[in-house]
Amino acid sequence: MTQQTTSALPPIVDQQTWRAALDDLRRREKAATRELDAIAAQRRRLPMVELPDYTLIGPDGPIRLVDVFQGRSQLIVYHHMWSDGAEWQCGGCTGLTSQWTRLGILDNYDARMVIVTNGPIEEAQAYKTKVGNRMDWYSSSESSFGADVDAPPGGGFAVNVFLRDGDKVYRTWHTTGRGTEQLSYTFALIDILPWGRQEEWQDSPEGWPKSPTYSKWLDSPDVARLYGPTTDAR
Repeated sequence: MTQQTTSALPPIVDQQTWRAALDDLRRREKAATRELDAIAAQRRRLPMVELPDYTLIGPDGPIRLVDVFQGRSQLIVYHHMWSDGAEWQCGGCTGLTSQWTRLGILDNYDARMVIVTNGPIEEAQAYKTKVGNRMDWYSSSESSFGADVDAPPGGGFAVNVFLRDGDKVYRTWHTTGRGTEQLSYTFALIDILPWGRQEEWQDSPEGWPKSPTYSKWLDSPDVARLYGPTTDAR
C-alpha cells in the first residue's frame, strides 16, 4: 500500500455484521438488475427509422452499409473519434475498443460489431495495427453516414445499432457519453473494488484515494505498448 491508502480501509466487523450489510446492498443490486431488465425490454420495443443506402470504405474499398452486416440481421457500430493526421487518436475510444477482442460470440445472436470512423481508411487501418485493435474498421469519410447518426466529423464518439431487413437498413438505438459504459467490462470490474474508480467525482468514504477524473485511464500510447504489434498480447 502507498502512504495515501494505508488509512483507506473499510471498518473491520464480525461475520454476522458483514453479512447483514452485504444483504442490504444486495437488495439494491437486485433492484438495479430488475430495472436494467425493464430498460432492455423497453429498448426492444423502440421504433426504428429507415436509412439511405450509405456506402462506406472498408479495407478492400467501397462497401454498402447493408453489406457491412456480412449477412447478419443486426449490427453494432462504435463510432471512434478521429483527428486526421494525428499520431494518437482519442485515448478513451482507443482504450474502450481494445476490450472487444472475441466478438464471435455475437454470431449466435445473428449480429456483428464493427468500428466506423470519419478518418481516411488508410489511416484507420494503420492506427488499428499500431494499437493492436482486433476489430474490423470502416470509414465514413466519403459519406454523410457519421453526421447523420450523431457521430459527425470533429464530434464525439457514439454507439449505434442497426437492423437489416433484406436490403433495407434501419437505425434502432443510439447512445454516447456514459451511456457506453454498459458495454465496458473494465468499469464493472473496477466498480466492485473497495476503492472503486478512485476519481474525484465519486462518492467515497473520507480518506479513500482520489485522482483527477480520467487520470487512471489508459491513454492511446499505453494501449499500443500493452497490445500493439511489438507485444505478445493475445
